[in-house]
Amino acid sequence: MKNTRRINTLATLDDIAQRVKVSRVTVSKALRGHPDISDKTARMVRKVAEEIGYRPNIIARSLSARRSNMIGLVVPKIAHFFFGSVIEGIYNAAFSNNYETILTVSQENPERERKHLQTLVSMRVDGIIISVSQGTRDLEIFHWIRKLGVPLLFVDRRPSPPPEGFSSVFVDDKAGAFRAIEHAISIGYRKIACIGGDTRINIGKERTAGFEAAMKAHGLPVEKRWVISGGFSKETGYDAVLKLHGERQLPELIFAMTYPVALGVYEAAKELGLKIPQDVDVICFGDSDVSRVISPALSCVRQPSYELGTKGVEVMLNILAHPESTQEQHLILPADLIVRETCTGKNVITATGRGKGTGQ
Repeated sequence: MKNTRRINTLATLDDIAQRVKVSRVTVSKALRGHPDISDKTARMVRKVAEEIGYRPNIIARSLSARRSNMIGLVVPKIAHFFFGSVIEGIYNAAFSNNYETILTVSQENPERERKHLQTLVSMRVDGIIISVSQGTRDLEIFHWIRKLGVPLLFVDRRPSPPPEGFSSVFVDDKAGAFRAIEHAISIGYRKIACIGGDTRINIGKERTAGFEAAMKAHGLPVEKRWVISGGFSKETGYDAVLKLHGERQLPELIFAMTYPVALGVYEAAKELGLKIPQDVDVICFGDSDVSRVISPALSCVRQPSYELGTKGVEVMLNILAHPESTQEQHLILPADLIVRETCTGKNVITATGRGKGTGQ
């Protein structure tokens, strides 16, 4: 017959102290590896703690130590290649530095985001990393967190303009968008649409600015009919293509603000019987494993998503190590242009600026 051990999930320091016949303070010190406790006593305490299934009360410990070794995380989506990679980077970097990560997901809902932030503060996390929802407008919650002295770091997305007093880690969105559009222009495209985003969020504002700057630098007009905002989702790309096609205003090339927006473009094109890149070409900001296997393989501006996560933790730990400093830290990472089967120039049929689109 097997010797089974009963695990008491509510075991306390007092339970261990009674079994080992030492004080509660001695048990606490032994579990923390305090030099005042002999090796023999420490071994006995750890042995009994393991036998009865003792687990430390993290919240109680944080109250006394003023440090929980927990980082709160708020992201807009979790079933998303980009954010999945960012989360993985944050988790791994935090774990390597003996920090636990508490993940919350706003689902692009600013009210849910606000409640998550309040919950994380009440859990006494040491710091908060957030990528805001596309609907975030009210900045009062961030001012409240700053008054409480809880470090908060924006990663990738932040309100535009950003609230003062907070650090951030993000990609050079403007430069990445500029490079994508300049590439498209260099291979002959002139009628270029910019779909998706919201200029009240930094990534929407900066990517739009990069698009416009590249068009201006090459003496091309920015057609208002081909600049359609509305968000960062697949629905935005889908609805925009239906609108342009219905109005017979289809451009030569669509610059999609995000990878999901590009997926919406693909879906609408298939539904309308349009061929990519023959009838309308696509390039997007953001990448996914799927980008290489969808047909045609999607060209994109690829963000260092995993590095955004690891660098975010690095900056947060630096803030925690220097609580007396009030100086903001802003780290900007470069993005790469990846050319696959779209936006290659093989389908541009003239050199005069009039291409295959049905815009005119």
